[in-house]
Amino acid sequence: MKSFTERFGGAPSTQASAPGRVNLLGEHTDYNEGLVLPTSIPQRTRVSLRAAVEPIHTLYSANLDETAAFKPAEPPQPQFARYVYGCIEVVRQRGAIVPPLDIHVASDVPIGVGISSSAALEVATLRALRQLLHLELDDIVLAQLAQRAEVEFAGVNCGVLDQMASSLLGDQSMLFLDTRSLERSLLPLPTGTEVLVIDSGIPRSLATSKYNERRAECEEAARKLGVASLRDADDALAVEQLPDPWGRRARHVTSENARVLSATHASAEAFGKLMNASHASLRNDYEVSTPQLDALAHLLQVDENVYGAKLTGAGFGGACVALCRSGAARATGERVGNAYAAAGGRARVLVPM
Repeated sequence: MKSFTERFGGAPSTQASAPGRVNLLGEHTDYNEGLVLPTSIPQRTRVSLRAAVEPIHTLYSANLDETAAFKPAEPPQPQFARYVYGCIEVVRQRGAIVPPLDIHVASDVPIGVGISSSAALEVATLRALRQLLHLELDDIVLAQLAQRAEVEFAGVNCGVLDQMASSLLGDQSMLFLDTRSLERSLLPLPTGTEVLVIDSGIPRSLATSKYNERRAECEEAARKLGVASLRDADDALAVEQLPDPWGRRARHVTSENARVLSATHASAEAFGKLMNASHASLRNDYEVSTPQLDALAHLLQVDENVYGAKLTGAGFGGACVALCRSGAARATGERVGNAYAAAGGRARVLVPM
């Protein structure tokens, strides 16, 4: 792992960072134009850059200790580099003149556990480009460009949840976001609570998982219901009458939107019950959980200091998030992690650090 100076022989012209996020409620609703409720985490991705001497972009990942070099309109081969390449391209397509760059990326946002390492990378990269090139990009447009970079250049057909969370969230708050209208508000966590995030030890990759398959199933469910998206599926009877698997996919999305709305004014106890119901829906109706995630969520849900818990992110591996009593998250994480390990798992507490 090398610093910018060690890798490129000088100081960067600008630096920027962005946090990872954990989704408290609103899983798989964003690409259905629905409602989401994420919060940021302490871990961040940091991007440093400067104009290069050589006529190519040179990207160095400190975490991977790998370098990728690429030209405009020539996508790099390494997957990690495609996120950065995509950010450069979406800015260039807006008319910005982007010189060849030396780019250094360092991150403590864990990869493949459902806390948006890719969105943190995209938002940090675009923030650094905004500073270097003096671009007029507000935080909303920046998040939308980050989403475009991931969809068009990294090959992940994601919604805008992760990028909006990374771009807009501050500490100790939740982002209530309507992904259709982009109406949003920052809300405090329920009184007397703090967030615990535990990695299940089972990695996942959106690009190779069934994420895109679930999105296609939602689009087909909407078509069968005669609506533009599942956000408009307000006929519960029609949803229940859809054949499998489209009925269960639609039922998850519609019920998850309702849970997000309820959570915006819920007590800690009520919020926790909504999280537990969300996990059950993700397991049974959306089928994105795993035995390990189910086991970890259950250990959290039955702990006396936990109000509720669920998988977070796209699923197919990754992490669980729990709403805990204030001051209890660290000890709870250790206790639950030990119980999970005794059953053969390998847990890692991500939040609190």
